[in-house]
Amino acid sequence: MHAISFIQDLAIIMLVAGVVTVLFHRLKQPVVLGYIAAGFIIGPHTPPFGLIHDEDTIKILAELGVIFLMFCLGLEFSLRKLFKVGATAFIAAFLEIMLMIWIGYEVGQIFGWSTMDSLFLGAILAISSTTIIVKALNDLKMKNQRFAQLIFGVLIVEDILGIGIIALLSGMAVSGTVSSGEVFATVGKLSLFMIVALVIGILLVPRVLAYVAKFESNEMLLITVLGLCFGFCLLVVRLEYSMVLGAFLIGAIMAESRQLVKIEHLIEPIRDMFSAIFFVAIGLLIDPKIVLDYAWPIAVITVAVVLGKMLSCGVGAFIAGNDGKTSLRVGMGLSQIGEFSFIIAALGMTLQVTSDFLYPVAVAVSAITTLLTPYLIRAADPLSTRSRGSCLRARLGFSACTGNGCAAFSRRGRARCWRR
Repeated sequence: MHAISFIQDLAIIMLVAGVVTVLFHRLKQPVVLGYIAAGFIIGPHTPPFGLIHDEDTIKILAELGVIFLMFCLGLEFSLRKLFKVGATAFIAAFLEIMLMIWIGYEVGQIFGWSTMDSLFLGAILAISSTTIIVKALNDLKMKNQRFAQLIFGVLIVEDILGIGIIALLSGMAVSGTVSSGEVFATVGKLSLFMIVALVIGILLVPRVLAYVAKFESNEMLLITVLGLCFGFCLLVVRLEYSMVLGAFLIGAIMAESRQLVKIEHLIEPIRDMFSAIFFVAIGLLIDPKIVLDYAWPIAVITVAVVLGKMLSCGVGAFIAGNDGKTSLRVGMGLSQIGEFSFIIAALGMTLQVTSDFLYPVAVAVSAITTLLTPYLIRAADPLSTRSRGSCLRARLGFSACTGNGCAAFSRRGRARCWRR
């Protein structure tokens, strides 16, 4: 009976997710948002009755989705890509994470939330969504533009720092304290472990994959990749680090192998399936009552995400030597939260250190900022052009604009015509 119940739940998830995502695609909305909506529709909080019976098994499958999401992020990680955007990625990502953690903590304190709720809120707001941004830039056909490459660099640095944040929060949740000495000790141990794992892994894993690839069997290569992925995740858990960290690291190690393109091709459908279940599982946890009760905090946090990320990432890109237009496009392109935020929110629930309302609040903020992302990216160009034009007119002393062009009088009283 358990097997039949599981198959029934899986069938419902896939059928509803398929219908909803097709609808969202027709409406030109992110597919990720469609998965969350599908989970909400079939969830236990949506009347007249819940369609899912075996939620524990679905949560286990959702954890597999997290592993594959982080594994694929690791596959996309490349030191060569990072060096191309260099200073911009590091400065923008560091400023963004520091500012957003502080903003999230302060917002939580203003609303009277606990210290751990406020800390986790800051971490939830700190990392932008790779999935949503890549999808939006693909849809807008802007993926190859310079500002998009800068955004991808920032996302890579964010992913690395995000892994550190997860490990740090896990340590804080277990100890219940937030001392500076403990923070530095945790960061130091984590950094040492990551360096050792990457060095040893890069020396061994590509050789293993090259040997298996000689047999020219996609099946053998896929099974080897999955075995290495789950085995390394188990090792990391035994060393008392996050499974998410293990998935990301083994992905980054495999990114240095010559079989990378084939591995990405083989793992893509598996990732799509389990990540879909992950996002549907997020929708299952949305309680409309909690969302309505916390409508004001959700609105405030949404504004904080958009303005905070626009400011921090934009200023960071500008400090790194980019022009104002490019910097504004970087800032507005990164103004959302997504899958990493869900992982952090789920961590707080798993460790039982955050309140029940934090997860649905994070999902609601993500949904709103996801909807805004394409419009913010589109608005960056007109906004930067208008701002530049205003500055030029102010410098020349224009007092009026008429006609098809911009005809006005300077301080000396002579008429000039400026046409775009």
